[in-house]
Amino acid sequence: MAVVRERVVSERTGGVRSPRTLAVASAVLTGTMALYIALVAFGNITDFGTNQQFVRHVLAMDTTFKDEDLMWRAIESTALQDAAYIAIIVWETLAAAVLIAATALWCMSLRAGGEVVRRARRAGTVGLLMLMLLFGAGFIAIGGEWFSMWQSKSWNGLDAATRVFLLSGLVLVLTHLPSAAERPEPGSEG
Repeated sequence: MAVVRERVVSERTGGVRSPRTLAVASAVLTGTMALYIALVAFGNITDFGTNQQFVRHVLAMDTTFKDEDLMWRAIESTALQDAAYIAIIVWETLAAAVLIAATALWCMSLRAGGEVVRRARRAGTVGLLMLMLLFGAGFIAIGGEWFSMWQSKSWNGLDAATRVFLLSGLVLVLTHLPSAAERPEPGSEG
């Protein structure tokens, strides 16, 4: 089956552009997020103790304002703290694997198009949502608010979590933009 590559005239520049441009951007950005979370997971596995201390301090709430109305939330059991940290590493590793697969699918879509684009988009969506859950729900909401990480001067990861959450969201939105080949013709209703 031959795949026909159509070229589309850009409304902005009047130049010819390929509908593959979005697939290339999606591959590069998904790959960047895959590389990032793979390096984070690798670092947490090979240098286990550094972020283990981070998780322990956040969950223990020992560097917060120690407001008695909040301190009941603290988890002081190192076994539970370490279980949470291991769960984070497992989640990061799974997200990295999913995003690496999505990146490979985006690269394959440059030749195959169609169904491979849909598979790349689905896999990328799963991986990016995994990052958004970890950094948004896990670090910003639970760590930042429930465990009052925002109060800590020394163990506060909200800026980094917000950065990853927003980048993941941006990549997610970009990968869901319709390519020129997917857009309906003006005046046609579908």
